[in-house]
Amino acid sequence: MHLIATIPGGWNPDDDGVFYIEQKPGDIVFLSAGDTEIHTVNEAYKTLYTQQSDRLPSLRMTNLVYLKQELTIDNYVEDVLEKAKVIVCSLLGGISYYKYLVESLVELQEGTNCVLLFIPAHEPDYELMKLSSVPLQTVHHCRQYLQQGGKANAINFLNYIRKNFFNQTVEVVTAEQIDDLFLYTFENGIVTQEELDSSLDHNQPTTILLAYRTHFLANNLEPLEVLSQSLLDQDIQSVVAFANNLRDPDTLVNLEKLMTNSGARKISAIINTTGFTIKSSDTTDFIFDRLGIPILQAIFSTTNKTVWEEGMFGLPPTDIAMNVALPEIDGRIIGRAVSFKKEVQKDELTDSTIVKYEAHQPACEFMARLAKNWIRLQEKKNEEKRVAVILPNYPNKDSRLANGVGLDTPASCTVLLNALQEANYNLGEQLPQSGTELMYWITQVTTNDISTAQTRPHVILYSLSDFKKRFYTISKTLQEKIIEQWGTPDNDPYFTEEGFIVSGFLLGNVFVSIQPSRGYNQDPQAIYHSPDLAPTYQYLAYYFWLQDTYQADAVIHLGKHGNLEWLPGKSVSLDPETCFPAMLFDALPHFYPFIINDPGEGTQAKRRNQAVIIDHLIPPMTRAESYGSLMKLEHLVDEYYEASNLDSKRSKALENEIANLVKETKLNIDLGITSDDVDELLVKLDGYLCELKEAQIRDGLHIFGKAPVDDQLIDLLIALHRMPTYEQKGITQVLAEDLRIQQNILALDYAEKLEIKIREKDCKTVGQVVEQLEFIAKQQLIQFLDENILSEVYPKLNEVLVLIKHKTLVAVHNTTEEITNLLEGLNGAYVPSGPSGAPTRGRVDLLPTGRNFYSVDVRTIPTETAFRLGEKSAKLIIDRYIQEHGDYPETIGISVWGTSTMRTGGDDIAQAFALMGVKPIWKNTNRRVSDFEVIPLLKLQRPRVDVTLRISGFFRDAFPDVINLFNTAVARVAELDESLEENPIRKRFLAETKDWETKGLPQEEAKQRALYRVFGSKPGAYGAGLQAVIDEKNWETQEDLAKVYINWSGYAYGNSKKGVSAHESFTNRLQAMQIVMHNQDNREHDILDSDDYYQFQGGLANAVAKVKGSEAEVYFGDHSRPETPKVKTLKEELLKVYRSRVINPKWIAGVQRHGYKGAFEMAATLDYLFAYDATTNLIDDFMYEGITERYLLDEKNKAFIKDNNPWALKDMSERLLEAIQRGMWQEPSNEIKQQLEDLYLEGEGIVE
Repeated sequence: MHLIATIPGGWNPDDDGVFYIEQKPGDIVFLSAGDTEIHTVNEAYKTLYTQQSDRLPSLRMTNLVYLKQELTIDNYVEDVLEKAKVIVCSLLGGISYYKYLVESLVELQEGTNCVLLFIPAHEPDYELMKLSSVPLQTVHHCRQYLQQGGKANAINFLNYIRKNFFNQTVEVVTAEQIDDLFLYTFENGIVTQEELDSSLDHNQPTTILLAYRTHFLANNLEPLEVLSQSLLDQDIQSVVAFANNLRDPDTLVNLEKLMTNSGARKISAIINTTGFTIKSSDTTDFIFDRLGIPILQAIFSTTNKTVWEEGMFGLPPTDIAMNVALPEIDGRIIGRAVSFKKEVQKDELTDSTIVKYEAHQPACEFMARLAKNWIRLQEKKNEEKRVAVILPNYPNKDSRLANGVGLDTPASCTVLLNALQEANYNLGEQLPQSGTELMYWITQVTTNDISTAQTRPHVILYSLSDFKKRFYTISKTLQEKIIEQWGTPDNDPYFTEEGFIVSGFLLGNVFVSIQPSRGYNQDPQAIYHSPDLAPTYQYLAYYFWLQDTYQADAVIHLGKHGNLEWLPGKSVSLDPETCFPAMLFDALPHFYPFIINDPGEGTQAKRRNQAVIIDHLIPPMTRAESYGSLMKLEHLVDEYYEASNLDSKRSKALENEIANLVKETKLNIDLGITSDDVDELLVKLDGYLCELKEAQIRDGLHIFGKAPVDDQLIDLLIALHRMPTYEQKGITQVLAEDLRIQQNILALDYAEKLEIKIREKDCKTVGQVVEQLEFIAKQQLIQFLDENILSEVYPKLNEVLVLIKHKTLVAVHNTTEEITNLLEGLNGAYVPSGPSGAPTRGRVDLLPTGRNFYSVDVRTIPTETAFRLGEKSAKLIIDRYIQEHGDYPETIGISVWGTSTMRTGGDDIAQAFALMGVKPIWKNTNRRVSDFEVIPLLKLQRPRVDVTLRISGFFRDAFPDVINLFNTAVARVAELDESLEENPIRKRFLAETKDWETKGLPQEEAKQRALYRVFGSKPGAYGAGLQAVIDEKNWETQEDLAKVYINWSGYAYGNSKKGVSAHESFTNRLQAMQIVMHNQDNREHDILDSDDYYQFQGGLANAVAKVKGSEAEVYFGDHSRPETPKVKTLKEELLKVYRSRVINPKWIAGVQRHGYKGAFEMAATLDYLFAYDATTNLIDDFMYEGITERYLLDEKNKAFIKDNNPWALKDMSERLLEAIQRGMWQEPSNEIKQQLEDLYLEGEGIVE
């Protein structure tokens, strides 16, 4: 047997390139990941030196952060380590993070016979410790000194090394045990609880500052002292709780005693400066839940202030993981970096760089204000609180106000207003009685429709004098950007002689409003050149007024999603001097009801505007079922099969009737039928009709705090258990087992033959079997819920039904916690945290909603589960391309989003790795990605594929290490000695390197450019730019759309490249692209539910077509069933969505239950379909015609729209006329065209 070895990748997280560490050799070399540890050992050494300088071995120290890159390690080994007698490596993170360094040290020890000690920084790691050259007992001794910490222990640590390895006679005592948790104030030093109680003013609020014990032991107190003083300036007392390890159960017990057994003293908030998470995956009784007070996260950054100030990323990947993403699991409110590392000296004695933490005063003051405002919510009476409820609005049309994805935002707002009133908030005398009435009130005042700016009443104004006073307090940098873009304030269309118009109205103390527009409607041309457009004067005035004049105590941005968190600026730990979100929105308590299946975009608000998410349930989900011609065809097919063996004459007539109806309904397009082969038609048709009927669609919208009822509840419960969960197989899977069906139903295609009789129903295909299983499962569930009766015939199904009744149903009913927890937050209380994702993808554990959701440990991306799916999906892509082109694909472009990456653990990135023939390597202990390996071609058994990623702005912000991992993999594959036919990455790398060199670039820079494979928006900017240009009709040709997309997307990312302008490189990638790919991981929405799909995939497809002059294959990956992913063309998916949802009477009836927002959903669907056509030419005339007939010419639906959202009537007829005018709807009948023109005039007349 011959083993085919994989090729090691050599990736290092946080690799910032080669460092040359200038340091003289020494007798002892101490390597540590902790600057506080290095500082403490350095102080200990200096003390020993003053006492025994002539006998003391020389000491050198280096932080492991500089020993990531292989060449850096090689140089340091040669220059310093080879001369050392003793090497101590205090390692945080295990072997895999420092694999090359550990291997180098072991190899060095074997060659030089030096003493080598590996000491794990936290928990014992015997795999690591055994690599030491000394007995484990010796390692344990040294570990005790370092783990306990402090100068005295560091002295004994050094003396222990002197005694045991240098044969010096020195006194060594065992490690001094230091309390794992103790209290400290800057007035009295270390204090007991009793001393603290007697020293504090019990009439003032008190905040606990949680910090690592090492900061105290290293005298690293400046940031905490500045933070403490900032709190005192806000009349808040503080006490520091220094802890060794907050994951230690005993420490947590003592912390809780400290917080709760405090006599008259009341702890109002915690400001936590520690990293990682306290909460474990199996935690059911969490300390923060019991304490019930807000936990604010103040970040001690591992970078220096200059890097933070000058960069647009905010914080390095290490900080994002340790100090942001993992603390979010605990429900901490993400603040800003209150401290940065500062190189204070190069110590002459140890020739080592000594780093300390310096305070960042503005952020300390921000955190103090944030604590003050949260405490104010605890102290202030509800009737006195001023709460702003802000509804998102995009595009800027009156038909599309209150845009919350999956949410009946207007109805949810009225539910919220009533809940506030019941909780004794002052809302005046009258409230809107429905969402539609609320929208009527909002449209009676000025909105983001510019035509209303000077024509409608404006009840709230912000004076120019107040505006100027506030404007000139912001940084010159931001002032200049605003003035450069927008000129003077009086140019703003929302400016009047009395001041700026603030859209919205007051209900007592509660402000209800729509969020101001982003600004592209005021300057349509900016979309072509300004992805980082500064907000308008009106935008500034709105948020200035909100805080300065209205003086909001709390802000609620209701529904996914607004635009504040997407304004230009750093990705995390924002700077109000340079970042618009931070400048506009200060330290206000911020609540954000957000759909649970979108962790990425919700996380953006958490990290950029200290939002507390209140996640809400997905809309009720249901089966699409059959209707109209589809139902007729289904009956005809059944009748045909019945007649085929009995009546040939009848069966022939049915063949003709079926064929004619298929052509009449244009289903031949969906099926790809070009011949008259009846057998082929019937097989494909039967499977497709089943697929359409079983498609999961939304049945209406969610209303915040309200659980679905009746049929919507039953259908949702079935949808939640259709896929396997952590506890059980899918509901149809277990029922199939009860019926002794051997096949895994979820793994089969609906068109596959499967002849079986189920309850007197003769099934001939998988689709028919699934339909019958769904029917029985639903029937049994209803019987069990209504009558508590379980059938003995279905024992395995019964297990799922019991789970549904006693667990899932309870969780769904607890949807009321959405309101409860929001009200608790408004009382200044802690909002419990919970996971996020798509519940119908087997994640019932996400429920109940109402939690402050968190996302994923970014260091695990892509997960092993995601990689298994990615491999399957990659194979399907290749197989489909070969089927259509007879050859392997060489190049592909994949649209990758941060949100789906968080939901799935990285399906898209895994797919990209699999296509290249690269596999991640996961650590054994925590399954985090530590490296990758390249799969040899002999094992891969196919050529590699050259993958280009177009990443979203949030992906760029959240996953910098994943970007670096991918780029490192690309570079590694490019250097392989493989044939160019089988390695197109190398093929293009060599060709483009040569091309760049001929253009005058040095070889190294030419190589770098030839390796660019990850592109995205300009640093600090977000999106693909197409929404505004299409909504504002600011384009003439598809070339215009391509220009916008390329301008917004042409920035290269990865390793040392953090968003460099690389539009020519991006164009080169487009020129060679054969496939454009986008994946969807769940069926809780579809591609006509969001503008992002057409912007990213449609935009990429159009850009490729215009750059290369021919169209790429545009594929859609259906990853909603992880075990059986599917790859189809985008055209196929558009047709499926059109038939299963867009014109489905069941969906239309569902949204009709929601008044204004229901008509909004119809208008949005049409807009997204139109935009897909604008970018891909994939929408057929019959689709426009079908929408026109169902939405606008159906008298019942037309009346619904007129009564609830007449602006939608105008906008939809206008959009359809635009499709005709642009030649996209190529052959409309004269009658329909006239009807649309009449409808447009009718709608315009109503809204005026």
